[in-house]
Amino acid sequence: MHAWHVPRNGEPGEVMRLEETDRPVPGDGQVLIEVRAANVNFPDALLCRGEYQITPPLPFTPGVEVCGTTADGRRVIANPVLPYGGFAEYAVADAAALLPAPDALDDAEAAALHIGYQTGWFGLHRRARLQAGETLLVHAAAGGVGSAAVQLGKAAGARVIGVVGGAEKARVARELGCDAVVDRHADDVVAAVKDATGGRGADVVYDPVGGAAYTQSAKCVAFEGRLVVVGFASGTIPAPALNHALVKNYSIVGLHWGLYVTKDPRAVLDCHEQLTALAAKGAVKPLVSERVPLTGAAAAVQRVADGATTGRVVVLPGLTDGAAA
Repeated sequence: MHAWHVPRNGEPGEVMRLEETDRPVPGDGQVLIEVRAANVNFPDALLCRGEYQITPPLPFTPGVEVCGTTADGRRVIANPVLPYGGFAEYAVADAAALLPAPDALDDAEAAALHIGYQTGWFGLHRRARLQAGETLLVHAAAGGVGSAAVQLGKAAGARVIGVVGGAEKARVARELGCDAVVDRHADDVVAAVKDATGGRGADVVYDPVGGAAYTQSAKCVAFEGRLVVVGFASGTIPAPALNHALVKNYSIVGLHWGLYVTKDPRAVLDCHEQLTALAAKGAVKPLVSERVPLTGAAAAVQRVADGATTGRVVVLPGLTDGAAA
């Protein structure tokens, strides 16, 4: 089979190598999956750089989220077990963690329904307790993680303000359903959010960016608001001023979705059932902006790492080079 390998750490476009190799052999409690679609996530870039929470031994195959088929014909969503990741024709996953792929979504969409939407669901509902009628502020609203939060916020009955970088991403955010869009390249984010909320600020802030985005969030979060820290795509981990949280009466809550997989797997299954129901109703539908062949995986991961994409980029091992779109 063909698989991408990372023999050394560095930028994805420089270190990923497409090679011919043997199919991986599943261990106890694991299954072999024929990959139908592998969604590109920012953690794939971090893995290549050696900057993720886990550091698989070199060489490894990145690709943390797939839709595929098991030997008994089930169409499933899975998080591959490294070093046998999803940017390959076959991957390995834990049998107990497989989820049924929603019938309402095609392979690329199904692959993208997992990590980003689970993170959004747990962040907005379990950690922030988002209520209908509240205002939700989403940073990087046109990206893979942000677009999921926008759709989930709208499905929950919230008013959603999206922060993006550039006119094209602003267009995408509006099409996703944002009630207001702020272009951080052209607008004063804090002033724009306060203006859009009549000076009150956002009840819930969803921040996968960190850095300057977090600083802006703290300045425009509402009284008794909840600031959900999801990640640090900017590369800068903020140092919150706790005296500021005290005098403004807002909460700072963290969300590391992966912990639920080990500490509360039942909650992950319950969340997937709710996401599947939302997909069946058309309330959520992953925004797949690019479908690329396996040969294009390294370039795709690099574009995601550089923040040059909207929605999700999905690698389709069965797609020929000339059919990418």
